[in-house]
Amino acid sequence: MPGIVGIISRRPVEHCEHLLESMLACMNYEQFYTSGKCTAPELGVYTGWTAHENSLASTQANGCHDKDVSMVFSGEYIPAKLSTSPNLSTTYLIELYKAQGMHFAANINGLFSGLIIDRNRKKTLLFNDRYGIERIYYHERNGELYFASELKSLLAILPELRSFDDDGVAQFLTYGCTLEGLTLFKGIKILPGASLWVFDENLSNSKNFYFNSKTWENQTILSEDNFETEFIETFHRIIPRYLSAAQKTGISLTGGLDTRMIASCIPESAVKPVCYTFSGLTGDTLDATLAAKISKTIGLDHHTLRLDDNFIKNYGGYLDKTVFVTDGCAGALTAHEIYFNAQARQLSPIRLTGNFGSEILRSMSTFKPMHLTDHLFDGNFSQKLKAKPIIDYGEKHHPVSFSAFKEIPWNLYGSLAAGKSQLTFRSPYLDNEIVALAYRAPPNSRSLPNSALRLINEMNPNLGAIPTDRGLLWRSNKVIQFLRRVPIEVSFKLDYYHKDGLPNALKLFEPCLNLLDQLHILGQHKYLPYRLWFKRELAGYLSDTVSGQRFRQMPYWNSSFLKTIVDDHQCGNKNYLKEINALLTLEAVDRLLIRGSYHHPKIDNLKG
Repeated sequence: MPGIVGIISRRPVEHCEHLLESMLACMNYEQFYTSGKCTAPELGVYTGWTAHENSLASTQANGCHDKDVSMVFSGEYIPAKLSTSPNLSTTYLIELYKAQGMHFAANINGLFSGLIIDRNRKKTLLFNDRYGIERIYYHERNGELYFASELKSLLAILPELRSFDDDGVAQFLTYGCTLEGLTLFKGIKILPGASLWVFDENLSNSKNFYFNSKTWENQTILSEDNFETEFIETFHRIIPRYLSAAQKTGISLTGGLDTRMIASCIPESAVKPVCYTFSGLTGDTLDATLAAKISKTIGLDHHTLRLDDNFIKNYGGYLDKTVFVTDGCAGALTAHEIYFNAQARQLSPIRLTGNFGSEILRSMSTFKPMHLTDHLFDGNFSQKLKAKPIIDYGEKHHPVSFSAFKEIPWNLYGSLAAGKSQLTFRSPYLDNEIVALAYRAPPNSRSLPNSALRLINEMNPNLGAIPTDRGLLWRSNKVIQFLRRVPIEVSFKLDYYHKDGLPNALKLFEPCLNLLDQLHILGQHKYLPYRLWFKRELAGYLSDTVSGQRFRQMPYWNSSFLKTIVDDHQCGNKNYLKEINALLTLEAVDRLLIRGSYHHPKIDNLKG
């Protein structure tokens, strides 16, 4: 995945430069990446970067040669005012720093991380976006700092870190991700969002923050009507920022609200984007059907990007690549992400998505404890899990703060990282103006989709006349809307239960769902039947992996229960999909990142 790496140390120059080369090599695994280095031995700084070809970050090569201020940068900045030229450059960020000094990071809009070497002031600054979504992993020891956008770069040069952190694993097995800066590995942490760490020539450092969410939380709440008016004006104004590029933009369009809001605000002057929708092996989901209709309405090309038999045939390889690329933040149930985004890159190297709109604007959340069966764990580790109370993070924070600063950078990072390995990722719902405005929404505006529906209808009435995938329309007759939504909601729920599984107490009704599927009544909403794949097409892969001796020697599992999980799942006695995800993902982390070579040959020839 594109990103930055670096060492801040007074070790010998040759040693640090050798380590830097090894760190960069771990992240330079795609043919369409470019990379470079920037060092200042007099300040003890050795850093480098990888980037997608022709992306904003790929323009930084010249910036490393500035005799006063150099920068390495990952991600994007989204300018508030559109330039007459869409060819943005990191030179602007260097000039911004020269003009504003330590305050520059607070004035960057986008998802980013970077390091500035200021030779005049003899200072080095490490910084990231305010949400911490452009992730930086780090390890400190003896006054030295090692950092990288991909954790595997640290493991490659610091072999003593190649062991699981029990607390991080416990979080992963409780919530599906690590929290509060922890990782799966001992001694490696995640840089908090809005960090601005400053190092002097003696490598002494101050760890500062340039932003605090309280700044946004303390804003005045607007009335419902005023919020909708302000939101429509702001959203319509910012969308051109996300379509401004020398390269054509791709919109990953669905049948829901958030991508349709984007579609309704595309200016006529913009370079026409291309639209696409992800879909399964066969058939068309409601997303694909509606997205094609939306695209036609606004005069854009639409493509349905599918999984195929190659994905199933090479599933183990795609799982390995997913775990390798994301450092274990995505795994067995997200192995399709790289596959899809590699196809999307063939249409456009930039993906504009509606991701995170539901979380930021409507407080929707998928962050919750997984409640894996206690029988899965070794006795000692099971006691460790039970000793840690489950925390409802959503209750402790403002809903927007929870979404922007907790759920998205923690729980949703894995899929994002997999996608970013293949293309440049953009979402207007993480624009600083949109997130700041979301704090001013009254409770009704946060619980209802009225703002989104009104925006779509005002910006493009033709799009407003097309019901969403959940049957929503602006100011539709309540009775008619209810009658339209009921069958959709029922089919959505049944489709969810068929693909992901009924609760074990309701397994008796599974034959009914199978019959509905055979009659083609299901399948309009979900297209990734991992539960069914592990019962059928991927049954052999699952059995072979879990029965491996090395797998059984991992410290967390109750080895006598592993075969029971596989047998019960494949026979349909119980649904162990979440347990299977945890088992396969951590096995791949152990094999690839702890015991692996950091350039695993199994992933080299896969799509993407």
